[in-house]
Amino acid sequence: MKVVVTGAGGFIGTQLVRELCQRGTLALHPSGEFKISSIVAADLRIPEESRKGLPSWVSFVEGDLSTDEAVDSIIPQEEDFLLFHLAAIVSGDGERDFDLCIRVNLEGTVKLLDACRNSRGRARIVFASSLAVFGGEACPPVVGDETKPLPQTTYGMTKLAGELMINDYSRKDFLDGRAIRLPTIFIRPGKPNAALSSFASGLFREPLGGIDFELPVSREQGVPLLGYRKVVGAFILAMECDGEALGDDRVLTLPSRQYLVRDMISSLQGVAKEKGITLGKIIDQPDPLVIEVVEGWPIGTESKRAEALGMSADSSLEEVIEAYLDDFHEFPGRA
Repeated sequence: MKVVVTGAGGFIGTQLVRELCQRGTLALHPSGEFKISSIVAADLRIPEESRKGLPSWVSFVEGDLSTDEAVDSIIPQEEDFLLFHLAAIVSGDGERDFDLCIRVNLEGTVKLLDACRNSRGRARIVFASSLAVFGGEACPPVVGDETKPLPQTTYGMTKLAGELMINDYSRKDFLDGRAIRLPTIFIRPGKPNAALSSFASGLFREPLGGIDFELPVSREQGVPLLGYRKVVGAFILAMECDGEALGDDRVLTLPSRQYLVRDMISSLQGVAKEKGITLGKIIDQPDPLVIEVVEGWPIGTESKRAEALGMSADSSLEEVIEAYLDDFHEFPGRA
């Protein structure tokens, strides 16, 4: 079975490709287990670190996935295939450039789904959505599959549109789709991106690297967190599940755990002390845009349908911090 991953140059896309290579097979219910024959990793740019150590049956395609040419180059025409659609303009960039966000996140997704629809092969798709589909004055602190979406960012609006398209294209039997709503994902290595939630990784990553971090939100702000390993596992479980069994709503809100920023800092300090790491400082530096948007987001999730498929939250903050230390860089602050 051929697999296509868009957004493969990003952090989660990179980790997903590596996990698929390691597994080598997927149990696609109700059909059975299939060997992964090849992976097409696609993105606007795919850095060298996303390519390292991968087998020869992984190919890389760089291009603007909002164009017909790029989309046509990655979608198989004659065979059944699996598509993980992660490519998107993130929330901060989407607020700064409305037209770009519409072109990539909305029009690009339409082009991709139409290419799947027009393929003579059958497409099975997982679409990466977000808790940014929720918001507004009436948004409850804990959201789930039955909560009314009301996005307060252009990014969130495009993600909600993608969810609706996944449901409708599946209803019309153009493809076999499902979407998963991602909470705030942590800890992302490397340089910070333009996502308004990126502070949730930065307040761990930068201090662990001996770098001071400017905290743009209140230490009393609640955040729904899910570790990167759990997210990768959720993408695979979503792909493996029987789409028909999801019924007419193929959108799943992922599990998360709610933490206050001050609790995140306390856990970071505890792990650093245990492992002999000298942390960079965390400096309070409020950012009005980040505060306005983040305060409108939910701070927890109700995820019974996702949990029934085996998806789960992390047991603790410390679990994710230690996984990050194991998986990524050596730190200058380490004794």
